[in-house]
Amino acid sequence: MAAEPVVLLHPFGVTAQVWRPVLPRLAERHEVLTPTLPGHGGGPPFDGAFTFQRLADQVERQLDGLGVGTAHLVGSSAGGALAIELAKRGRARSVVGLSPGGGWEPGGRVPRRLARGFSWLPPILAAADPRLERILARPRARRLALSGLMRRGHLVERDEAAALVRSLLACTTVAVACTTVAGAVRELRAGRMHLEALDRVAAPVLLAWGEHDTVLPARTCAARLREGIPAVEYRVLPGVGHLPMWDDPGLVAATIAGWISRHARVRVAA
Repeated sequence: MAAEPVVLLHPFGVTAQVWRPVLPRLAERHEVLTPTLPGHGGGPPFDGAFTFQRLADQVERQLDGLGVGTAHLVGSSAGGALAIELAKRGRARSVVGLSPGGGWEPGGRVPRRLARGFSWLPPILAAADPRLERILARPRARRLALSGLMRRGHLVERDEAAALVRSLLACTTVAVACTTVAGAVRELRAGRMHLEALDRVAAPVLLAWGEHDTVLPARTCAARLREGIPAVEYRVLPGVGHLPMWDDPGLVAATIAGWISRHARVRVAA
């Protein structure tokens, strides 16, 4: 019988590269697709002015082009928000959201580190770009450079870390990247990446939050999702940060595979 289809949706700013640590384990039992989102390095161009809903429209077209009707959707950060949005549209058999975005209160407090990242990162990365390999040569430097995203950045190889950083420079979609933190907060409050009508999510959803996530802290970003999604389960992933697939690939792969197994439509031979 055919394997269960699984689509991995990466965060804003980066590419499908972020799934490399868990991809081999998931691909052993599932048909795994890792599209790069529109407007991101290596992905299709983004069409029109940015809104989150328009991005979801274009990702739906990507799924159509890949021949995917429904699948188990796994998303990290904004990719998790996209997975939940696509579930509202009937495209999900199940959802795993790894610290998904879009859950803060409408018009309310936006995670400060998220706003700072949109406003400060591009010029810093552009200045560092010509010397990235030298800057990231030492494990301690990689841990520091990636500390906002993961707890164990020192374990990422130098070239892999440089490619991850450079993917942020190649992204053109994040139109919420403003010149000031205040401007970024205004854009985020305006609903550019906000999830609404959560009661329309029919698929079972697992919210798996990194214990040490400082980009989208659970205390400000999880409650509305937990309360608004009908068939939802919440877990804390111990010892990991915002991109847990790099901090603990075994834990993340097992979490995803276990959830898919519980909600599989077909049985895959052991």
